[in-house]
Parts: sequence; C-alpha cells; structure tokens
Amino acid sequence: MRKPKTQNKPARVTMMDIAAAAGCSQAAVSFVLNDTPGTRISQQTRDRVWEAARALGYMEKTYATKASYSGLDNVIGFAVDQLATSPEAIVAIEGARQASWNAGNVLLVTQTLSDPVMEPKAIEALTSGGISALIYMTIYTRQVELPSYVCKLNIPTVLLNCYTADHAFPAVVPSEIAGGQSSTRHLIMHGHHRIATITGEIWMQAAQDRLTGYRRALATADIPFDPELVIEGDWSAGAGYAATMKLLALKEPPTAIFCQNDRTAIGCYEALKDAGLRIPQDMSVVGYDDEEISRHLVPPLTTSVLPHLAMGQWAIEHLNPESVPGKRYPIAKLECSLVKRHSVAAPRAEARQILDGAHTSP
Repeated sequence: MRKPKTQNKPARVTMMDIAAAAGCSQAAVSFVLNDTPGTRISQQTRDRVWEAARALGYMEKTYATKASYSGLDNVIGFAVDQLATSPEAIVAIEGARQASWNAGNVLLVTQTLSDPVMEPKAIEALTSGGISALIYMTIYTRQVELPSYVCKLNIPTVLLNCYTADHAFPAVVPSEIAGGQSSTRHLIMHGHHRIATITGEIWMQAAQDRLTGYRRALATADIPFDPELVIEGDWSAGAGYAATMKLLALKEPPTAIFCQNDRTAIGCYEALKDAGLRIPQDMSVVGYDDEEISRHLVPPLTTSVLPHLAMGQWAIEHLNPESVPGKRYPIAKLECSLVKRHSVAAPRAEARQILDGAHTSP
C-alpha cells in the first residue's frame, strides 16, 4: 500500500489560524475563501484574509490534494454515527469535501447514530440518490462489524476511524500509540522522569493506545512504570481536575502530566492554579486533540493534532473503483503530530520544593 500523502507534513493550517492572523472571525474567513455570495464583507477584510492565507500557505496545502476517485455520478456518500458530540466528524467531512470538490465530486452526509433501524434507511437514502462511493465513519476509533447491507452495496467503500476484523475495506485511523509515545517523549526530552498521565475511559481504544504509547516512551527511556501515576478519567474537564488533585496528593507528585485530551487538560490547569502552581514553571502539561481552546489557554497548551482532516482526504483518495473482492487491506495510520506551545519546561529544584510543600501543608 502506498504511503498516504498526508503523512510527515507540518501541522495543518486551519481557517482558525487564518482568522487569528487576519484579525477576523472564522466565519468571515470561510465566506471569503469560498467566495460565498450575499455576504457584506469589506474589501479590506477580504484582502487581509487572502494575504494571511497565502502567508500561512493555506491555499497550497488545501488545494494541492487531488482525489483519485471520480465516479460516474460524481456523488459520494458519507455516513457517520454522530455529528454533534465532538468536532472530529466535521473536520473529517471538511477534509473529504476538499478532496471531493477537487475532482468535481459532491459529498452527501447523513448521521446514523448506529441505529439498527434508521442506519439502513439513511444509507439506503444515500444509495437511492445515486451515490457511486461510500465513506463509513465512526466517532470513536474501534473495530466494527459492518451491516450486511453495506457489504452488498457493490460500490467503492472506505472506513474512516474504524476497521473490520477481516480487513475487507480500506480503512484509516489515527496513529494513537505513536501519538502517546511522542507526547510522553517530549516531556522526557525536557528532563522529566516522574510523568503522570490522565487517561480517558480505558475501555475505549484511543485511551488504551495512548496509554500504550506512554508506557513505551517510558520503557525506551529506562524510566520504571509507576501505576500510581496513571489516573483514569472520562475525557472531561471535571475528571481532569479531580485526577490532578489526586496526583498532587501523592507522597512523590509528578513533575509533568500528560492529559490524554485537551478537555482533561483544562481541568488539570484549573487544579494546578487552585493549588498555587504555575505552568510550566512548577508543572509541565501536555494535552491531546488540538481543540481550538488549547491555543487560548494560559499558557497555550502543547498538544497533538488528531488528523481527521487528513483522514477525510485520505478516504477520498483511496476510494478504488476497481477494488478486488476478497482482498485484505492493511489499516492506514496517520500521524498525530505534536504542536509545541508553552506548557512544557524543564523541571526545577524549586518546583519540587513547592510540590513537596503542597503535599505536606494541612
């Protein structure tokens, strides 16, 4: 299988980045770049947006992707189980939309909620409308058992953020183990040896894989694994706060915390500030997901990008009209690149004294 074109590239430039550089809203950027009719945006703002887009290299990165698929009907179906729980689905859809439009294809999207009654109807509505290919996405990375009606569609199908046991379809997922390893290694490279992690719900594959990456990074650096430095959360800010307080109460608290998503990191930030600790002088923090809020925290959060935009583009590129029945496809894993901001620094002796004082104080 050829190496996905989206790997080993610098962190993506988003409309949010352009909005920050141009001093306007993300909506204004979208209207300008898409030349949306009926919008009253001043020429001065339009010029700033285009100038920022060119300076950041947005146009080259966005429109350089070329889809390898253009069906006879020029319509691709996109079925996703949930749209409203998190931004990942929207980001993946945007990646697929960009790649689809480059080849003149239209994208039709439906939410299924994995409902056993309504999902077949939703996908049937797509197919009856004349789609010539299908992207099937789940919000949570996992192995799925595709319903028989999907397997019998007889059109090119790609799985996004999920895969089947028999590997009968091309599938793409984030490289979560490598992401967890990279996040932890970043802290080790700054001199930290007592590194805690706050996981998500451990039954979820993303939490398991990020924890595996964390453990691999420790093992590679000959740092013993300490189970008391692993606290299970539920991806929420509240869980991040509670877990951080538990870590600070340890006899030997950590000097760095790897939060396995950005919302957990928000709670971690609040707990550290309530404890009178500074980030990163007294405690280094790393997040995961690169949600918009991460760049607005004080200090801005070092975190990893979930590559859903690239995954959406990859899915379009790997719709193969000449797929071979019975063929096994390896799962493509796209890099979760680290975005370095200002929440990590080397541990200091005085920071250890502060932590020890926080532990011993009544």
